[in-house]
Amino acid sequence: MSTARTSAAILASSLLLGIAVPAFQTTASAKPARSAAIVGVASEMDTTTESGTATGTEAGTGTEATAGGTDSAVVPQSLLESRLAAVTSAKSINYYPSNAGWSAMWTGFDAARVDADMARAAALGADNVRVIVFPQAFGYPRPKADYAERLRKFISIADANNLTVKLTLFDWWANYTDAAGSAAWAKTVLAPYADDERVLSVELKNEFVSTDPAAIEWVRQLIPAVREAVPQMPLTLSVDGQSGATGLGRIKAALTETPLDYYDFHFYGNSERALGEIRRAQDAVAPTPIVIGETGMSTAAIGSEGEQGAYLARTFRAARVAGVGSVSPWTLFDFADGAIPSNSQVSKVPAQYKFGLYRADGTPKFAASVVRAAWAGEELTNDLLDLGFEAGQSASPWRPYLVEEGTSGVATRARDAARTGEFSARFTGTGRDGSNLPSIRTAPIAPVSGGQSWHAEVWARGAGVTGSNEMALSWFDVNGKWLGQNSSKQVAKGASEWTRLTVDAVAPAGATGVQLHLKSGDNKGSVWFDDVALTPVAG
Repeated sequence: MSTARTSAAILASSLLLGIAVPAFQTTASAKPARSAAIVGVASEMDTTTESGTATGTEAGTGTEATAGGTDSAVVPQSLLESRLAAVTSAKSINYYPSNAGWSAMWTGFDAARVDADMARAAALGADNVRVIVFPQAFGYPRPKADYAERLRKFISIADANNLTVKLTLFDWWANYTDAAGSAAWAKTVLAPYADDERVLSVELKNEFVSTDPAAIEWVRQLIPAVREAVPQMPLTLSVDGQSGATGLGRIKAALTETPLDYYDFHFYGNSERALGEIRRAQDAVAPTPIVIGETGMSTAAIGSEGEQGAYLARTFRAARVAGVGSVSPWTLFDFADGAIPSNSQVSKVPAQYKFGLYRADGTPKFAASVVRAAWAGEELTNDLLDLGFEAGQSASPWRPYLVEEGTSGVATRARDAARTGEFSARFTGTGRDGSNLPSIRTAPIAPVSGGQSWHAEVWARGAGVTGSNEMALSWFDVNGKWLGQNSSKQVAKGASEWTRLTVDAVAPAGATGVQLHLKSGDNKGSVWFDDVALTPVAG
């Protein structure tokens, strides 16, 4: 996780309305037994103490190959192939303890806490955990024996909770002039796990800077050295959320002589356009597979837990449509104050403390139920969006737009009029600026593509209504460019009973996202909205 993607990860965070949390109920399924693992610690490791400051509709890849000939005998997969198949379909979670983020996880290693956290991850439905190993903490260029033992212990704890492990190396790293030392360090760390089925893959560098010539030369030397030490281990790199597909493409082009086995896409873009972004990443490295190794949204802004859940639901749904079989939320827990080491840039960024599926005290956010449902194979639908406005503020995925145009609060969750249930969304005394109208907005869980037919509806009533009051669909391309909108009829002026407003429209060519807006501008009276629907039309 880096500061470079913080701005991309925090999306329109002031939320006004509520969302009901569905009661997803599932249990983690046990993995099949694995063969005996190699878990020894290299004997030559330094024993000094710490002194540093340091495009289908189903997910999944990897099918069994069959031999030629008439008998179609099954050819056993190599360990490399089976690991790659597992990593590209893993239900993976990013992890640091809530009280010890980044390198502090290792400098203050707490086996009991790790065990409890791994049990929590498994209960959520995870079958894999991604963990980052820091040279500054482990000792460089010779890993310390006690830190190697902490890694061995972590892998054993994960395994005891039916979780495999993805290892990421060289975070907080810029010493690209020492390729030989880097290779020696990596080989020593990884050698015990060369044929250990509990370890699925190795990410050589977290959020690799693909524009740095020194980094490119360093990794060109690192890849063959690591392959020599662990030839059956899938290797990958990631880039930060700002570099995205372009960064992945640069890596692939630079490593034609030393190719990777898969690419790790860190997605922190606009979830409403997730399918377009994911397909861009796939195209950048095709035919090599990708995983989404990090994704999520911070809830640091007040009341954004509902949008965090919707963000992850859209990303999981888009990944499935794109045929990407592994989506890894960042991260399992929020971090307590002081949990991120002060020598890390991200320790000063409030948003970095609030990406968790669980709060620092262990209580679940709405997003935990979304991820549980996704990993259980449940369909993620617009039921997550509280389209009837029946729940509390903190779980709302609805966001205000052009709040400054309203003369007295853009919308409130009102109890004084509801078509069904107890609540609706009410606008009263709104302003406008030219053609701009204040609104609240949401976006569907299902991804959008050009040429799709969509149906939207909402029920509205009014009292003393003036100005413009309507529902609209706004269309966007993968770069966030506005492509146009389709609007419903206006809410009747004066007083009116509940009336259904509808929009039936075809997504413009190039559309990858749509927002549904409930608008009210220059309205001296009140208008209520309730029972929203937004669905693609089959056919």
